[in-house]
Amino acid sequence: MTINNRVLPELRQTYSQFPGFRLEKDLEWSRSHLSNPPSEKSELVHTSNRMIPRGDGNEMLVKIYEPVERNINQLPAMLWIHGGGFVMGHPDMDDILCERFVQTANCVVVSVDYRLAPEHPYPAAIEDCYAGLVWMTTEAPSLGIDVKRVAIAGASGGGGLTAALALMARDKGGPSIIFQMPLYPMLDNRNETPSSYEITEDHAIWSRTNNLTAWGMYLGEEKDTHELSPYAVPSRADNLAGLPPTYTCIGQLDLFRDETIDYVTRLAQAGVDVEFQLYPGSFHCFEVFVPDAKVSQRASQNYLDAMTRALYS
Repeated sequence: MTINNRVLPELRQTYSQFPGFRLEKDLEWSRSHLSNPPSEKSELVHTSNRMIPRGDGNEMLVKIYEPVERNINQLPAMLWIHGGGFVMGHPDMDDILCERFVQTANCVVVSVDYRLAPEHPYPAAIEDCYAGLVWMTTEAPSLGIDVKRVAIAGASGGGGLTAALALMARDKGGPSIIFQMPLYPMLDNRNETPSSYEITEDHAIWSRTNNLTAWGMYLGEEKDTHELSPYAVPSRADNLAGLPPTYTCIGQLDLFRDETIDYVTRLAQAGVDVEFQLYPGSFHCFEVFVPDAKVSQRASQNYLDAMTRALYS
C-alpha cells in the first residue's frame, strides 16, 4: 500500500497535489514556495517588528505579537521558532498561528528570524534563537513579560531548534523556561529509523531526499563528524533530565515519527513531564497545509490549549 492510500480522505487531495520541495535542485524556488500569501491581520492582536542583536553580534528581525487590550501588566510569553528544515522560512509565514497563540493563551509571542543554511550553517540558527530568548527575557519590563512564565515552541525544523534551545538554556543555566513545545520536530540527522525510509515520494510535504539535503546544508563541514553537538542534533543528547515539561505531536505518516517517539520516550524516562499526540493518516505539517480538516482543527486546538495550560498552571 502506498503512503497516499493511507492518508486520511480529508487530507489526501492536498497530499497528492503538492509539488514537493526541490532543495537539492532549486533552493530559491523551494523558499518562495514556502512563503505564505498575505493574510488578514487580527484586530485583537498588535504586531510590531524590532531589530535585535543576533548570535554573531549583527542584527536580526523579531516579530512581536501581543493583545491589543492588555488587562495585566505582565503577560506570559512564548518564543516562536518557524519551520523550514533550517534552510527555508520566515516569521511572516506564521502570522496567523502566532496571533492564535496570543488570543488563546493571552500571551506575548516573539518570533525570531534566525539565519538560514546553507549560507549560514550550524551554529548560526541556534545561536540566533538563544540570542532571541536572552533578549526577550532581558527586555521583559519593556515588553510586559513575566519572566517566570516563558515558554519556547516551534514546528518542524523550528521544532528541532526548540529542542536544541531547551538543552542549551539548561546547560548555560538560563534563561528559565517553564515549557517547551517542539511540534513534529526535526531531531536526528542519521535518517536510520523505519519512518525515515517510508516517505520517499518526490511530492511528499517532506521527503527523505529533502531531509538528507537539508541536514547536509545545515551541518556543513560538521556533517561527517561523529561527535556532533546535541545543540546541532538534539537526538544526540545523552541526558534529557532537567528539561522543561514538554508537549509534542506528529502525524503517523511523518518522516520524523520515529525520532519523535524516541525523544518522547527518553524524556519520560528522564523524569520530564511530557504529553504526546500521534495522528493516524496524517503527514508532515498536515494542520498547516489543510487547516480546515477536522483532524487539523483538533491538532492545532490541542497544542494551543496545551500552551495555555502551561502558561497559566
